[in-house]
Amino acid sequence: MRRWAPLIALIVVSAALGGCRRGAAATSSGEAPSASAAPGTPGDAGAPPPAAPGSATPSATPAPSASAPSGRAWPGSSRGCPEDMVRVEGEYCPALTQRCVEHHPEYAKNPKDKTVSERCLRYAEPSTCVSKERRHLSYCVDRFEWPNRLGELPRVFTSWRHAKQLCASAGKRLCTEDEFNFACEGPEMTPYATGFVREPDKCNIDQDYRFPDHSRTWPEYDRCLTEPDCRAELARLDQRHRIGDRLSCTSWAGAFDLNGNVNEWVELPGKEPPNRSGLKGGWWGPVRNRCRPTVTFHKEEDYGYEAGFRCCQDAR
Repeated sequence: MRRWAPLIALIVVSAALGGCRRGAAATSSGEAPSASAAPGTPGDAGAPPPAAPGSATPSATPAPSASAPSGRAWPGSSRGCPEDMVRVEGEYCPALTQRCVEHHPEYAKNPKDKTVSERCLRYAEPSTCVSKERRHLSYCVDRFEWPNRLGELPRVFTSWRHAKQLCASAGKRLCTEDEFNFACEGPEMTPYATGFVREPDKCNIDQDYRFPDHSRTWPEYDRCLTEPDCRAELARLDQRHRIGDRLSCTSWAGAFDLNGNVNEWVELPGKEPPNRSGLKGGWWGPVRNRCRPTVTFHKEEDYGYEAGFRCCQDAR
């Protein structure tokens, strides 16, 4: 398995998950009628170093994600789903347009600067569906990022293939690109899980970018937790919030942290290996952090210190 290649130029210029070995461009779907979007600059996916902070030791074993304490009133419905998931059902628009009316000053000052992520502070309402027909979707999505357990840190430094295996170990699967989109934006096609306005006070986004150490190749998550140097590097880079620490970044369906905290792997249907992998939602850094864009140039064995996932499942 490979992590993002130690190329700072790629992290800054292509804004990938910490700089991947490949320089292929991602497509765009946040503002145009297509399904995916180019990464922001410090990396809409992230950057290349290690995983979990030294202070916390999330479970390294592929145990099924556990539900939150019973009896708590959570937003959304779990009808036809395990209690640690929420039901997502409605009419999904495959292609849409969204118009930014106010960009972040950093981007507005020089929109051609490839080292600056295209962050929009406010979008025009409403979004416009440009598809001839909407598609009915009905499925279950994890309430939180893996391991979907209150008090734990979301898992990172995990490749798409490993994420797929971990979801399968819980009797689930990786979400598809469209499933992530709809769980995040809903029928109103909001650019952010929380609406048309960028809200860093609600979601773990817009944290200062910390340049990773590219002089070494760091291992994936479980092994990183056992190596002092890797744990120390992740502790320096890490700005994740523990699951449940922030319950304000909630989508219309009742899923948390679909924007920010960690990037999330999804499956791109119809693609062939090693191109079935996409990253959604953005991470804690100063990147796009929107529902619709998809970073597509990180391959199935790649991984980064901000790359995590959540699982989906067919609804009963």
